[in-house]
Amino acid sequence: MRLFKLLLVSFVLALLCAFVSGPVKGEDPPYLKTDGAHWVDSVFQTLTPDQRIGQLFMVAAYSNSDKAHIAEIKKLISNQGIGGLIFFQGGPVREANLTNAYQELSEVPLLVSIDGEWGLAMRLDSTVQFPRQMTLGAIQDDSLIYQMGKEIAWECKRMGIQVNLAPVADINNNPNNPVISNRSFGENKYNVARKAAMYMKGMQDAGVMANAKHFPGHGDTDSDSHKTLPIINQCVMRMDTLELFPFRELIRQGLGSIMVAHLFIPCYDSTKNTASTLSKKVVTDLLKDSLGFKGLVFTDALNMKGVSKFFEPGIVDLKALLAGNDVLLFSEDVPVAIREIKKAIDQGLITQEEIDGRCKKILSAKYWCGLNKLEKIKTKKLIEELNNTRAELLNRKLADASMTLLKNEHSLLPLQRLDTLSIASVSLGYQTASTFECMLSNYSTVPHFGIDKDAKDAVGDSLLKKLEKYNTLILCINNTNNNPKKDFGLTDLIRHLTDTICSMKGKHVIVDVFANPYLLSLFKEPEKAEAVVLSYEWSVYTQYSSAELIFGAIPALGKIPVSVSEKFKAGTGLSTGPAIRLKYTIPEEVGIDSRKLRQIDTIALKGIRNKAYPGCQVLVAKDGKVIYRKSFGYHTYGKKIKVKNDDLYDLASVTKILSSTPALMKLVDEKSVRLDDRLTEHLPELKGTNKQEIVIREMMAHQAGLEPWIPFWMRTVEKGEYKPGIYSKTRSDTFPLRVADRLYIRKSWPDTMYQQLIRSPMGTRGKFNYSDLGYYFIKRIVENKKKEGLNVFMDSVFYKPLGLPTLGYLPRNRFDLDRLIPTEYDLKFRKQQIQGDVHDQGAAMLGGVGGHAGLFSDANDVAVLMQLYLNKGTYGGVRYLDSATVNDFTKCQYCVGNRRGAGFDKPETDPKKDSPVCDCVSYLSYGHQGFTGTITWADPASGLVYVFLSNRVYPDAEDNRLLKQGTRTAILRVINESLGSAK
Repeated sequence: MRLFKLLLVSFVLALLCAFVSGPVKGEDPPYLKTDGAHWVDSVFQTLTPDQRIGQLFMVAAYSNSDKAHIAEIKKLISNQGIGGLIFFQGGPVREANLTNAYQELSEVPLLVSIDGEWGLAMRLDSTVQFPRQMTLGAIQDDSLIYQMGKEIAWECKRMGIQVNLAPVADINNNPNNPVISNRSFGENKYNVARKAAMYMKGMQDAGVMANAKHFPGHGDTDSDSHKTLPIINQCVMRMDTLELFPFRELIRQGLGSIMVAHLFIPCYDSTKNTASTLSKKVVTDLLKDSLGFKGLVFTDALNMKGVSKFFEPGIVDLKALLAGNDVLLFSEDVPVAIREIKKAIDQGLITQEEIDGRCKKILSAKYWCGLNKLEKIKTKKLIEELNNTRAELLNRKLADASMTLLKNEHSLLPLQRLDTLSIASVSLGYQTASTFECMLSNYSTVPHFGIDKDAKDAVGDSLLKKLEKYNTLILCINNTNNNPKKDFGLTDLIRHLTDTICSMKGKHVIVDVFANPYLLSLFKEPEKAEAVVLSYEWSVYTQYSSAELIFGAIPALGKIPVSVSEKFKAGTGLSTGPAIRLKYTIPEEVGIDSRKLRQIDTIALKGIRNKAYPGCQVLVAKDGKVIYRKSFGYHTYGKKIKVKNDDLYDLASVTKILSSTPALMKLVDEKSVRLDDRLTEHLPELKGTNKQEIVIREMMAHQAGLEPWIPFWMRTVEKGEYKPGIYSKTRSDTFPLRVADRLYIRKSWPDTMYQQLIRSPMGTRGKFNYSDLGYYFIKRIVENKKKEGLNVFMDSVFYKPLGLPTLGYLPRNRFDLDRLIPTEYDLKFRKQQIQGDVHDQGAAMLGGVGGHAGLFSDANDVAVLMQLYLNKGTYGGVRYLDSATVNDFTKCQYCVGNRRGAGFDKPETDPKKDSPVCDCVSYLSYGHQGFTGTITWADPASGLVYVFLSNRVYPDAEDNRLLKQGTRTAILRVINESLGSAK
């Protein structure tokens, strides 16, 4: 009875397997659907029987090898008539030249292939590298994989390559797999099948043949077929329902070619030392007959130890051919192989008709690939065209979409309330600075620490000591490998440091793994980290994306494609909300051609050549994405220090909309001030003066009747000398306010200036007259209300919470002098070169903190605050200002004869009058210019933020070439024209 049951079960399983493994119905390979029969037949008829055999060989070629290698390839082409080449290491131009030479020599066009799973960069230098398939496996938008397939195909065609040996369709269900691992889309058969199909379709729709590998599935091995013959001890049922699933799906959707792996699979063929590549039961019975595959069947490389350790060159080729393969890849001895094949024909082991049939299949593939109209590869601009912005944008999108958030306790990510966080990044693997660290610094002050993975223990102890003062630690794990037998390159030191830091009390710890996901299983304490991010690989793009994820410039979308622990199983991936901070990308992401924005470079450099300014920074953001950020020139005309993106410029009057105006907006939100209040309601000392009727809204729109400015400094100087008792060369309680180097003003003098302001004459109320003086009053209102300096208030309420390290007053207290761009050499008042002290004399006499001037910043931090306005008062997930308040301040206040907002400048509506900006912006837009050569502008209609910072006043403020040349406006016009072309 028991025997009967066993027989019955076996019979049922056999039936089920036969049913499941039936021929796949679907699309034929694309090359079988062409009208190329005439070309195929005409070429075939010109070939001798030996040449038809030669068409079955695809030989390894290198563009970084010597003349002897090149001569050997040419000999094989001329004497054996080989059908194709697989290119390995080298460079694009060298390979293109060799391909041209080889194709010219060959009577039949060569089918050229490459092993480019992650693009040409897998084999060629100076080319684009796309993510590994494990990274792609995390992506939920499979259309991105299709786009990648198309782009890789385009690059292949540009290189004269017709077949890309990709995608890997293996299911990596063995964490100890040393050869597939991150080359696989993951462990879920549906995910693998979907993504492999999209990769395949992308390539084949673009005219390059895909090659799925490694049939019937190399995922469940713990050895490398390059070095030995791996064994898969699974039953037919398991192989059929799991390993074969992606291949079956690809065949159904029209796969052009497939590669058979060197595996020993006893359930298919138990013949000793017989790899699946050499097994007729696998290649012919299973792949061709059972699954109905009609495309080209490639062997895996025949020099690999999985077959070469058991059979000599020539013999292994014959066995592969007898098994049913069409293309013999990486044959080690073609002449010997051809002789062995001819012997086999004579012995009746294979017929000439079978050879001819396979030869015609290869010729059909060549026709479909366009080899009937072979063109010479053009090497001019080859590298430039291969490294195009289209590929860069796609790489950015792929990296963004792959970022996987595995753990996020207390919603730590994205990081918020930056003023409460003291953040440090820790590179565990590489000591040197990285793209990741630079990107983190775009969002906040983040000191960076690093340690090499092979450093001594004492270095690790020193690092731990340095981290004690920070409450938020970003651990970046890098410099690993993909060998599970060597713990993926993870050293004991890095493991110890990671576990120790994760266990620190009172710390927010973020573990960011730029490595194979399986590496996570090697740590003892990763689950003690508050957040775990999986970034998969150490590329420029994953470093961009990971930093942006941490700070909320992109959402978390990825899901881990393999299981690494009970908690982190395949499919795990937390989501975060929409973007809350600026993203740093390229113009193409918002539909703008990068080449159009290069005109900015031309304009900026022209200004430097014409000595309108020694250097400048330019930043452009669109729809919350920074698409252009460059620095030009030097700090001075002496050309000693180049301008860097994080150098600080004196913003001059841009201070009005980045300090006193937002401070006033905050008071309006708090209902302690109204724009339509009179000044006297908040500054009672103005009662009975000629200022008592001033309404704040009128003053902020520059039509309260105030004078343009008061040269306060002139009352402190007589005949070119400072009046006694006002200034001191040294700081003291009596002279605490720094005006310039070795120049401090009396503590009481700001009150003296204020009294002079109160007594100043008034002009016509209701008539526009630009004035700095109202901002002295705003500063006083804010400081009276908040009982603290304007600088302290803005730091605590805006700049620090926003994570703006450069934006603020008194930069000498915070930065080295070589980051502070010099302004004017002040001959009349301060009698020295001004650097790091505010250029405006009145603000300097206030100790550097004015409502109208005094701010310093780089372009990036200015852009953040302008983006906050575009966001109607929110940034970084926090509301700073009420949207109604932002709308009220940024709108035109009176409009008739006055374009101004409340604090903000607006475009001029009267074409007869000068405008601060070009006529290309909308009337909704707003911003401000600064006397030192600065401007920032935001346009809600286009989602634009523009920042231009320069020190045009160096060394003399009188000659305003910047204004005469219209540099700032010209750049803004280029930007808007680019936006228009995008639409």
